[in-house]
Amino acid sequence: MHQVGVNGMAEEKQDPVKLHKEGNTLYEMGKYAEAIEKFLVAAELYRKLNNYFDSAYSYYKAGECAFMLKDYSKAVEHFLKSADLSFSRGFDRFGLSALEYVKDCYRALNEQDKLGEIEKRIKEVKAKLEASLF
Repeated sequence: MHQVGVNGMAEEKQDPVKLHKEGNTLYEMGKYAEAIEKFLVAAELYRKLNNYFDSAYSYYKAGECAFMLKDYSKAVEHFLKSADLSFSRGFDRFGLSALEYVKDCYRALNEQDKLGEIEKRIKEVKAKLEASLF
């Protein structure tokens, strides 16, 4: 699809699936910074389309990229967005995975206070998940 941009030139409409695939390819090539950009745009587009799982997954992938770059603060930001969106939509197991990564980031940053907080939150989510099995 094409639409006319502000400069009168035809612009391709952004496709979150295509962007996500491009992000995965860049990730596999070790081009993590470029992949982050693709995943973040895909996350926002998915969210606008009310596709919350793929939005949360795209934030998660952006977090993985930042983690690979050892940019743990940015990784925390992306993983928390993924977790918050996941929990708000009932994707608790996926949100838990994002929180586990947050824990690893806080450990790498040596942020003991935040590490304790996130470990408590993880324990609460695990207890909730276990209770829902019975």
